[in-house]
Amino acid sequence: MKKIEAIIKPFKLDEVKEALHEVGVSGITVTEAKGFGRQKGHTELYRGAEYVVDFLPKVKLEVVVPDTIAENVVEAIASAAQTGRIGDGKIFVSSIESALRIRTGEKNDDAI
Repeated sequence: MKKIEAIIKPFKLDEVKEALHEVGVSGITVTEAKGFGRQKGHTELYRGAEYVVDFLPKVKLEVVVPDTIAENVVEAIASAAQTGRIGDGKIFVSSIESALRIRTGEKNDDAI
């Protein structure tokens, strides 16, 4: 099993969700996040005063999938989230040792 974490722009969430559904992902966890990478924030003007926005709004997706579809899931997220501009995000893939569905007691692939 693989855990795939993706940090994306918030307005791309619906497109990514649809892409994940098409490749067979049945559930995702979404968290609102703030952060910055190379873009290092930006300046904005508010009531005549300029101020720096250090942390930009992001969305963090987490999904655990069988090894067999992990690469398809990464490709689906990458293609749906890409705008071609700085700040599109990152995707991280890590191995999961075990999983347990609390309600039924199912383990590993059956639990996801």
